[in-house]
Amino acid sequence: MPLTRDSDIARILDETRTIALLGASNKPQRPSHRVMQFLLDQGYQVYPVNPGLAGQDLLGCRVFADLEDVPVRVDMVDVFRQSQFLPQIVSSAIEAGIGVLWTQLGVVHEEAIAAAEAAGITVVADRCPAIELPRLQRLGLTSN
Repeated sequence: MPLTRDSDIARILDETRTIALLGASNKPQRPSHRVMQFLLDQGYQVYPVNPGLAGQDLLGCRVFADLEDVPVRVDMVDVFRQSQFLPQIVSSAIEAGIGVLWTQLGVVHEEAIAAAEAAGITVVADRCPAIELPRLQRLGLTSN
């Protein structure tokens, strides 16, 4: 069952330092671009992933083609891809030993989420850190 308690989500956001952002966009009007900028502004180290932009710089960060290409073990994967891609993303996250899978608003695939949890990955589903972090800050639940 994905995390839903505010205190649990706040803990994830406090403990996370590095994030792979899957589905990163170079278009400022896209939610993934705005969320990436927000996460960078909050002090997170973000590794954008988008095969069409691989090798380019996005908001000062090198873009990688696949999760497997990210040169460090990240704490969290933030998914801006369609739900149908979650099974493969979960497989990659398991293989990479990633501890947290965060899916954006509307990105839900019950079987993939269950597989992630069965592999020991903590899941936050159908939420946005750019919404959750300020909300949790106002509640005094996060130190970020």
